[in-house]
Amino acid sequence: MKEYDLIAVGSGSAMPVVEAYLEDHPKARAAVVDKDAPGGICLTRGCIPSKMLLYPAELVRMVERAAGFGVKARLEEVDFAAVMERMRTSVQEEVAGIRASLESSPDLDYYQEVAEFTAPYTLSVGGTAMHAPLILLCTGSRPAVPPVAGLEEVGYLTSDTLLELEELPESVAVIGGGYIAAEYGHFLAAMGAAVTVIGRNPRFLPSEEPEVSALARRALGRHLAIVTGHEVRRAGRTANGQIRLTARDRIGGTDVEFVADAVLVASGRRPNTDLLHPEQAGIRTDTHGWIAVDEYLQTSSSNVWAFGDANGKSLFKHVGNYEAKIVYLNAVLGERVKAAYDVVPHAVFTDPEIAAVGLAEQEAVERYGEDGILIGFQRYDETAKGMAMGVKDGFVKVILERATLKILGAHIIGPSASVLIQEVVTAMYLSGGVAEAVMESMHIHPALSEVVQRAFLNLMTPSGYASVIGRSGPERSE
Repeated sequence: MKEYDLIAVGSGSAMPVVEAYLEDHPKARAAVVDKDAPGGICLTRGCIPSKMLLYPAELVRMVERAAGFGVKARLEEVDFAAVMERMRTSVQEEVAGIRASLESSPDLDYYQEVAEFTAPYTLSVGGTAMHAPLILLCTGSRPAVPPVAGLEEVGYLTSDTLLELEELPESVAVIGGGYIAAEYGHFLAAMGAAVTVIGRNPRFLPSEEPEVSALARRALGRHLAIVTGHEVRRAGRTANGQIRLTARDRIGGTDVEFVADAVLVASGRRPNTDLLHPEQAGIRTDTHGWIAVDEYLQTSSSNVWAFGDANGKSLFKHVGNYEAKIVYLNAVLGERVKAAYDVVPHAVFTDPEIAAVGLAEQEAVERYGEDGILIGFQRYDETAKGMAMGVKDGFVKVILERATLKILGAHIIGPSASVLIQEVVTAMYLSGGVAEAVMESMHIHPALSEVVQRAFLNLMTPSGYASVIGRSGPERSE
């Protein structure tokens, strides 16, 4: 039995806590265990490689729009193999650097093995038994695969295996209608594939505001087919070797067939706890298999902490980074700091970009009443920079508590949405969340940030907003 002061399962968000712990405890020894390449999902299979692919897709769409600005540009060719190799080379270099650092550290032992609990505070790692009084669980997640008959037999891609592609399939059917499906559908279509996204929810991007998802569907629908309200039930092969998916219309009950050269399963993520066996250590999980934690991110076993994807609260890297700080304060420094998830931003890197933070309108109405909130709205093309960029349909929507002007939420669809949302996020954190921080601060003119400020200055009741925008979402083009 190897004895350690700290064991971390996962080499992503856990590493800042491990490093800080070793700095605070010079004589301590730690073990870092990860069944996959070091660096965590974000680096190896998630946000980093995907965004390296999505930026070339953004460039493709920019070139296609150039003629509308009097710039005669032509897209001669997309070198898919070069796009993929650039991504893989960059990721591999980062992974190699992290691996070298882990293997050369005098204070820790690094194991690229599967970790499995055998008893409280005791793990089996590649046949090696180890024990520690402090354990960090950053076990990540993996693609969830729906129970589609015949899918295993015909084969499919996931957000993991797509990164290994050398050649672009001529056509791709994407199972799923959320963030991953939207981003990779956008990427594959921009690279030149014929893409069909098949979502089981009645709405595309169902986690977004209805008017945001409606506009996203219209905009992306110019380049790929988007089908909603259909659940894929069966998969098989056609006579010429293509993949045939049979999907059931969840309202009408009829079956529809889709044929493609490849299938991408993008229907969400599932926990890795089936590999970890936390029940052997008395660590509880929820009904979906995510590791249950209290408001301080401690599991049901004292001094065992779970964060990042492992606890299933919010599967974003920036949330994992935030949770790492909370765990450091609580597990290492002995403080009692609660994790808060009221201000968790996210972005969808499609064309157009989408970003949001805080409450949706319906959630705000349920909490504060329709008379208790105000909605601010501004179109991009009603600002100087938005007009210069020719943005016809993008908008910013903000939701405020009427009595205090506290910011409850914000939703943006349009260029640089992932950047513009940060002003709202910062105000929600640092100004007490009051809208005056955005309303009264000086904004550069002409810059896109004005669209955010003007949304805060253009306030109306929910009914007034509904009459201005319409439930189908704003549209100026075509």
